[in-house]
Amino acid sequence: MSAAVDPVTLEVIRHALTATAEEMSLVVMRSARSPLLREAGDLSSALTDADGHLIAQGRDIPMHMGVMSFTVREFLKRVPRERLEPGDVWFLNLPEVGGNHLPDVKAIRPIFVDGTIVAFAASLAHWADIGGAVPGSYVAGATDAWQEGLRIPPFRLFTASGPDREKLDMVCANVRGADEREGDILAQVAASRAAEERIHHICTEHGRETVLAAIAAIHDRAEAQMRAALAAVPDGTYEGEDWLDDDAGGGGPVAVRVRVTVAGDGARFDFSGTDDAARGPVNTTPFIAAASVFYVVKTLFGPEIQPSGGCYRPLEIVTRPGSLLDPAPESPVVGGNHETSQRIADAVFHAFEATGPERISAGGPTTSGLVLFGGRRADGAWTTLYEVHGGGEGARHDRDGAPVVRVHMSNVMNTPAEVVEAEFPIRIECQRLRPDSGGAGRQRGGEGLHRAYRVLADDMSVTSMFERRVVPPYGLQGGGDGAPFRVTIAHADGRREDMPGKANLRLGRDDVVIVESCGGGGYGEPEAESQTIKGTMQ
Repeated sequence: MSAAVDPVTLEVIRHALTATAEEMSLVVMRSARSPLLREAGDLSSALTDADGHLIAQGRDIPMHMGVMSFTVREFLKRVPRERLEPGDVWFLNLPEVGGNHLPDVKAIRPIFVDGTIVAFAASLAHWADIGGAVPGSYVAGATDAWQEGLRIPPFRLFTASGPDREKLDMVCANVRGADEREGDILAQVAASRAAEERIHHICTEHGRETVLAAIAAIHDRAEAQMRAALAAVPDGTYEGEDWLDDDAGGGGPVAVRVRVTVAGDGARFDFSGTDDAARGPVNTTPFIAAASVFYVVKTLFGPEIQPSGGCYRPLEIVTRPGSLLDPAPESPVVGGNHETSQRIADAVFHAFEATGPERISAGGPTTSGLVLFGGRRADGAWTTLYEVHGGGEGARHDRDGAPVVRVHMSNVMNTPAEVVEAEFPIRIECQRLRPDSGGAGRQRGGEGLHRAYRVLADDMSVTSMFERRVVPPYGLQGGGDGAPFRVTIAHADGRREDMPGKANLRLGRDDVVIVESCGGGGYGEPEAESQTIKGTMQ
């Protein structure tokens, strides 16, 4: 089938599909009600073929994109195609159905052309609240999935005639900030509708059969490119590990271990040596493990390859049931989405260091750096500020690390101070670089962020969910570690409190939360100061 598409037409269709996915993300950002979506951009968009295999994605968040390579396929295992109709939009968030954690809600629209499904549009949006025990739905002490919020199995919320009001009311009744959540839901639906219109236009212009042949060719070409990239990696076995600071349940560091076997044009990633599932909410899913592997392999060996289902064909990912990466369905997972995914990526990067350290950066801010504020405005409306914090990038063999960026599996922006102060009972007291936080080395790690939030309400909850507080960003090839992440509460009565990496606290008026994000690791042995001075004098 793929041979029937000439190269020029294939490229036109490939770029049109990618542009469609990117337009979906723009639609959500321009029409959503929550600042988390319209300002921070905590969302992603994808198109899949009729079987649920990824064919195009927006320039969004790697952990989301990798997961959505599986979401529609898992959805179709529960909802037969015969039940799907034009105009349907289904919502779901179950981690075991091609998911990651409950706040990341997926909207799925089947796209029909001439009565046949040719594609699916998938819009993922992080809802600022999905219910649960605390505002913002990050329950640091959670020991089961139900404490984390509303669990949504595949659920048809919209049909061709519009929203199913009874179902929509049921969802909104179980989350805080119902009006804001409904606005975000409508934004996801609008994005999927825009994708449907674009797919219809592409099929009208090129013909449905040509488009289907092009989709098959995209998969085949991506597979061939990935196999060629892996064939260039020396055959062998590579091992890597990285550590979570703790299990969020009172226990110590938790290991992620990978054994990579490269043979010919394929690779096997075996995570069986990873520690058992954690008591607290730092577990994650096999889908996140696969997303993290795909990100690392594509970054190192095939950055120009079109992301598609074909890319996954040469990769085998093994997780052990009962482990941190393959827990029971009732396990809490809210932090594992963006914390454990980063540990997986760093473990795989460590493994591939042996193929050439010049490929790899030193450790960076591989954590969301999440500090979440929740409470009510003066008018009684719920307000949730979900704020992530970048840190210092790890240095590379040829340059210093950049200050205050996001790396690897995340791509969320910060919320501007002006928006924070306009929409939340919070004032930004200070925002600057954190001096001397980058690790020493021949190339220095980037500096972290110093940002302070003053609470302007009588009662507000604050939640932390971050890593690199105990296990700092690592140096590479003899470089020094970066400064660890730190959050301090300066209470109005003069007390100061070091906030744990996973915690739920209550704050009062004029309490100040001081965030100091981690610095990046250095690269290479630092030159001794005395040697540098002596060399200069000579």
